Amino acid sequence: MKLSRPVSWFLLAFGAWSWVVWVTFVKNLFKDASGLAFDNGSPTAYFWVHLALAITSFILGTAIGVIGFRGLRALRREKLGRTPAE
Repeated sequence: MKLSRPVSWFLLAFGAWSWVVWVTFVKNLFKDASGLAFDNGSPTAYFWVHLALAITSFILGTAIGVIGFRGLRALRREKLGRTPAE
């Protein structure tokens, strides 16, 4: 499947955005003082569920970003007249 340049850039940007958003969220999760994430210093179910969501989003964001990067790299190779084996 061949991705267009705008789609490749969108996927790459989405992957980067996912990292920015979820890294910020995880930092805030660890600093939580409201009692949702920690109860007397122990992690709560809220903490574990949201940490699992963040890890899943890191993995998916990375995979989507890699697909976008590979799409851009393939377009560049095509523009330069190279084949993938070169």
